[in-house]
Amino acid sequence: MQSQAKKPRRTAERILEVTLELFNRFGEPNVSTTLISAELGISPGNLYYHYPAKDELINALFDRYERGLNDLLGAADNVRNVEDAWLFFHMLFELIWQYRFLYRDLNDLLSKNRRLETHFQFVLKNKSRAVQIVLDGLARGQTMRIDRREAEPVATSMVVVLTYWLSYEYVRDPRKALEPDSAAAALSRGAYHVLSLLMPYLEPAAREHLFQIAGAYQKPDSAPA
Repeated sequence: MQSQAKKPRRTAERILEVTLELFNRFGEPNVSTTLISAELGISPGNLYYHYPAKDELINALFDRYERGLNDLLGAADNVRNVEDAWLFFHMLFELIWQYRFLYRDLNDLLSKNRRLETHFQFVLKNKSRAVQIVLDGLARGQTMRIDRREAEPVATSMVVVLTYWLSYEYVRDPRKALEPDSAAAALSRGAYHVLSLLMPYLEPAAREHLFQIAGAYQKPDSAPA
């Protein structure tokens, strides 16, 4: 009886894993529930038993993303230097990459899904709050100096880059940008360009250290401009 009770849960998890893979590969608008069930080798009825509508699949994946994001944002309290900040933003980009279909098709998803439309407001607010905490931590750690009046617009700019970086990567190279082989370079470029917004405020040693960190992660042909 115990194994029978667990079986539907395993099927539901498998459906989400395959759906995430297909959404990331082809984009959510291009993936139908028929394609998902065919990829899984199950009947459409079995899929509908677990997720009666495509929006329920999207919402379940978004819930996973949001939980992971909230866990990561808590690490903002520990940022005191450039290396901490690099790791923090790189980890955020890794999570965004894992659920990149959300960002690739963000505007389309928000226009069709009321739950995402409302919940993504909280995602932005939580990101903004975490970035402000990062800036405060860097200032307390004497890594940078920034006027409080400048901190808020800088934090907002960082959130914008964080949120739309993968869209920019996709526009640059639609055929390859969101493929797994492109992940490492895309994530490193994103982390660097988010942190580059702090360049005017970083202490000289911290600025040089950021160049060194970015250089270690970048390939010669994709070095920061």
